Amino acid sequence: MPEKRKIILASASPRRKEILKLTGLKFSIDAGDYEEDMELRLKPHQLARFLSSEKAKTIAVKYTNALVIAADTFIAFKDHLMGKPHTREEARRMLTLLNGKAHSVITGFTIIDTDTKKKLSRAVETKVYFRKMTAREIEAYIKTGEPLDKAGAYAIQGLGAIIVKKIEGDYFNVVGLPLVSLIEALKKFGVSVL
Repeated sequence: MPEKRKIILASASPRRKEILKLTGLKFSIDAGDYEEDMELRLKPHQLARFLSSEKAKTIAVKYTNALVIAADTFIAFKDHLMGKPHTREEARRMLTLLNGKAHSVITGFTIIDTDTKKKLSRAVETKVYFRKMTAREIEAYIKTGEPLDKAGAYAIQGLGAIIVKKIEGDYFNVVGLPLVSLIEALKKFGVSVL
């Protein structure tokens, strides 16, 4: 009988780890050190698939008999693509731009079978509608520190939930890993959750 494949989550995100844990699958984490380049001249869905694919490839070379799962999430708003803010000023700029408007959260994910080299990449989009916030509310939210290091400067699974009026699509996609799409994709690699 062949040895069971390891599942490796190529991400340092505690949110992605929590989402994947919901499946009951056993997995380990290897975040790697791939640096995303948001400046690449690709359409948002192509960029999401490309970035997740590159992340997965950097980890896949280190393992045998494994499935590597990598993901990349960012915000698309008009002509702007937004990753994670690293300063309060960047967070303020993002939140002010998105304030009272709708934007798309796009997550690309890639699965690579390190033995067969089979690879599958998908991009999932969820529409998020912000309520109108006052400048004071934006500042108060930034002071909590939550917006830093979150795509689009908010965490829907945290205090950021109170600035989201509604969403259309997969909630888990907004958090960082589109669960239903991932489960469907894993079936193509012989992995079933239920």
